[in-house]
Amino acid sequence: MNFREAFSNYAKGDYMEHFWAVYWRRERAKNRLWKDILTFRLSRMAHKHGGYLGKGAKFADTPTLPHGLHGIFISRYAAIGANCRIYQNVTIGEVERKAPTVGNNCLIGAGAVLIGGISIGDNVKIGAGAVVCTDIPDNCTVVSPPCRIIKRG
Repeated sequence: MNFREAFSNYAKGDYMEHFWAVYWRRERAKNRLWKDILTFRLSRMAHKHGGYLGKGAKFADTPTLPHGLHGIFISRYAAIGANCRIYQNVTIGEVERKAPTVGNNCLIGAGAVLIGGISIGDNVKIGAGAVVCTDIPDNCTVVSPPCRIIKRG
């Protein structure tokens, strides 16, 4: 990739390698001042592309964001498993300081909303525009409205 392509991808928000490098550096930081500086930098990077990643959000692994951070809101109380794919305009929100826990190998479609202290199992596919406010077991496909399971394991 030449400089022009790399700069264009970064400007559009498609260059997420730098964002995640700063995120993982913040997670390893021991010094509170350094952690606050990296949090500020992450907030500015996310805001530039219309996203929000809460300070306490936990990731087991770097998620795949095919459209960058465009419109993605992840609560500071959320926990995201390994190998997850999150599309644009997804909200993983909190209610009374409780946010969803997303399992491994999950796919969250564009515009989906996960809210409250719910648990999403492993290998779950959440369709575009789904509103999920109940626990979802492993190996399910969920669409909405209303939230219903259309396929089990």
